Amino acid sequence: MYLLYVDESGTTHDQNQQYFVLAGFCVFERQGFWIANELDQIAARFDPADPANIELHGSPMFGGRGQWRSYPKEVRHLAIEDALKVFLQSHPSNRLFASVIKKAAVSPRDPVEVTFEQLASRFDKYLMRLHRNSDTQRGIIIFDKSTYETTIQALATDFRTIGYTWGIIRNFSEVPLFLDSKASRLIQLADLIAYAIFRNFEKGDSRFFSIIESRFDSEGGIIHGLHVLQ
Repeated sequence: MYLLYVDESGTTHDQNQQYFVLAGFCVFERQGFWIANELDQIAARFDPADPANIELHGSPMFGGRGQWRSYPKEVRHLAIEDALKVFLQSHPSNRLFASVIKKAAVSPRDPVEVTFEQLASRFDKYLMRLHRNSDTQRGIIIFDKSTYETTIQALATDFRTIGYTWGIIRNFSEVPLFLDSKASRLIQLADLIAYAIFRNFEKGDSRFFSIIESRFDSEGGIIHGLHVLQ
């Protein structure tokens, strides 16, 4: 089974932000422990006695807010880079998926609906390609708990029964699950990935995006894992 950990960056209602991003990464079920352990070691730099007390989140780490206020910018930004490199160094079957939309381009549709449809369908098609290559796997999407939970659950049910724009989701074993990010390093990594993508499009800052750019799902030179609507 492949687990797709997802988080959003940007908000649907902030008029000062042009973009909304839904992004994450899929990992084979037995590989999550290694990634979480590597992220624990990065968190331990900031609290060796209790690494679990340190949450890795892109926006607070970048801006030095909350528990990150006392750390120098260079140290905080290096920790973001190192966390993203953990994924870069993970098994090549682990892929990135993201939907990036300019909110004005989809108005009056809900950006969450648009991005989730793209993300779910692209993950489903990745699992279909694995099946065609004699590696049949099922998938589950795991989100950080958010205000969008009700919307996403309803959409996921419709995709599996009524269908979506390009067909019916066939390879998911369950509707999306929602976790508290404090309890999951993998959700925290999804947050960092979404933030890196958001900064690239919203701010034109590719520092973090360039680290992970090569890991979007692709086949035959065609990138399937990154959807951009401007």
